[in-house]
Amino acid sequence: MTAKPSYVIGVDVGGTFTDLFFVDEATGTLDVAKVPSTRGNEAAGFLDGIGRKLDDLGRIATVVHGTTVGTNALLERKGARTGVITTAGFRDVLEMRRRDRPKTWGLWGSFTPVVPRDLRLEVAERTLADGTVHTAVDPEAVRRAALALRDAGARAVSVFFVNSYANPANERVAAEAVRAVWPNAHVTVSHEILPEIREFERASTTALNAYLQPVVGDYLEKLGADLAAGGFGGEFLIVQSNGGVMSVAEARRRPVRTALSGPAAGVIAAAYIADSAGFPNIITCDMGGTSFDVSLVAGGAGMLSPQTTIDFGMVIRTPMIEITTIGAGGGSIAWVDPGGLLQIGPESAGSVPGPVCYGQGNDRPTVTDANVVLGRINADRPIGGKLARLDVEAAKAAIRAHVGEPLGLDDMAAAEAIVRVANSRMAGAVRLISIERGYNPRDFAAMPFGGGGALHAGALIKEVGLASALVPRFPGVTSALGCVIADMRHDQVRTVNALLDGLDLAALDGTLAEMAGEGLALLDRAGVSFEGTMVKFEADMLYLGQTHTVAVPLDLTLVDGRTGVSRDGMRAAFDAAYREAYGRLLEGVPVRVLNVRVSAIGARPKFDLALLAPKAGLTVEAARTGTRPVYVEGAWHDAAVYARLELPVGATVPGPAVLEQPDATVFVEPDLQAAVDRFGNLVVTRKES
Repeated sequence: MTAKPSYVIGVDVGGTFTDLFFVDEATGTLDVAKVPSTRGNEAAGFLDGIGRKLDDLGRIATVVHGTTVGTNALLERKGARTGVITTAGFRDVLEMRRRDRPKTWGLWGSFTPVVPRDLRLEVAERTLADGTVHTAVDPEAVRRAALALRDAGARAVSVFFVNSYANPANERVAAEAVRAVWPNAHVTVSHEILPEIREFERASTTALNAYLQPVVGDYLEKLGADLAAGGFGGEFLIVQSNGGVMSVAEARRRPVRTALSGPAAGVIAAAYIADSAGFPNIITCDMGGTSFDVSLVAGGAGMLSPQTTIDFGMVIRTPMIEITTIGAGGGSIAWVDPGGLLQIGPESAGSVPGPVCYGQGNDRPTVTDANVVLGRINADRPIGGKLARLDVEAAKAAIRAHVGEPLGLDDMAAAEAIVRVANSRMAGAVRLISIERGYNPRDFAAMPFGGGGALHAGALIKEVGLASALVPRFPGVTSALGCVIADMRHDQVRTVNALLDGLDLAALDGTLAEMAGEGLALLDRAGVSFEGTMVKFEADMLYLGQTHTVAVPLDLTLVDGRTGVSRDGMRAAFDAAYREAYGRLLEGVPVRVLNVRVSAIGARPKFDLALLAPKAGLTVEAARTGTRPVYVEGAWHDAAVYARLELPVGATVPGPAVLEQPDATVFVEPDLQAAVDRFGNLVVTRKES
């Protein structure tokens, strides 16, 4: 008799490695895997990783996937050839943007939108800001435009009409006309993606969604087919940028919502682990092969932003976990600029060819090469399982040629300089999301993860003044763990654009209830089992005359199709949110409600973090595997080396020490110490004097 599918697997595909987290719900056991990513055919690495642990995909109940396919397509401008059909006179909205420029200082720099001008076609139509249809659209004109774009080689098309957020009637007619002649399902309509005021943000989000549809859609279709061919018949879910998950069908319809999929999963996991361990305030530090991603979690909750910019001029307005990314990953290349300054990134060696020590043809040094030369990474035990040994001498030669000789430094000083510059850049990113936003770093712990994060945790504690660092049990696959525990979430927005004092509360109540119903219906259609569902309400509000809004949580509950929204409740919530953001209120100034937002959340089962705890009977002495010289602060130190997963609960390891495990390496600097908590996390603090 075939066993009932019991595995839940989280898979995070990064630029260098594909990380997997396995939970067998039948036995209460877990496992991890880390394999090299296969750029250009990400599905191959995905399936290879699963195959390392399971030979029968029919044993899998659920696969949850965090993907960088959409992110990479945007950054590398490798989306599909896309067309735009828009209101006459508005074909250049994508190019004009907000009249910003790539270089802050000076009137120079260029920008090329993802849709060239000859593929942005206009049709006669006009809806006024109050929703009145001034000029009805001609369906035949729309069909001609769609056919012209098809004949020009466009694989996807977006329809964007001005003021369609106020009344989508013309867009609905146009969408029907386009879909009647378009050869595939890659048709994106602005009011279906973002029914919100502000034409550039809506135009950009709509166009980028269309740009990604064929790329993400083809990838998910192939991956789904490959999984099915191996016998998989369970749930297949995709992580969104807001930290929730959605069905594959929804991801193919709205791929723009996967733009920060993998990093978002990491933040979700970090917040869950840290809160369970008694650390409600953390700064997540995800160091992969290509980038260093930081995010702030305060009071156990991550920060959501209504929009983000993937690259200059590529604005996506959809709720996303606030993540700041810099090019300081393990594969980031170190180089000396014409002014004689050492730089790190943004160019990365990625997984192919990878760092110099991988021996795959790269001859330019990376952060990983520096850590290998400094003794912090064991050359005989590289993570990922692809290589038998790392080439230390090749890494040293590359550092000498590209950094040491240009700067007049010996090999070790040059390697340490690379790590110091990388640490400085990371510290700058941490300060940006903490100190510059009014948070005291002393109230936060760093949560380093990714393949390289735990190598730099100590430096961040000292450079930024953080209280401590909390290194998760499996730092190298934390984002994959986040995939496993993420809830399903659907966010919606509608523009209200009315003064609070004149607001039609009955109409607003109906709108909120309708949005909540639509979100709950999406949860129901996903066919996923939830432990429970909930609905969150929020409004974008501001004082009359202001441009920027404040996100205002609304304490509402949907009961019998009504929310009970009130003017006094909204005003009190706005005052509290505005005072927290700016420290004071503007007495006597009317308040405007610009947008309302509704999030429908389906809570997926969470596995018990106690499963991560070290087994009984372990000892510090048995976990110690030897001693290795490590170069720190201009001198060699004898660092104790431990098998990190063999350390017992309560063990304290003084620095200098190197703690090794299959998915990552932890480096404890000489003036720090690491203690193992009851979940197997490492709490890194300054040594007690």
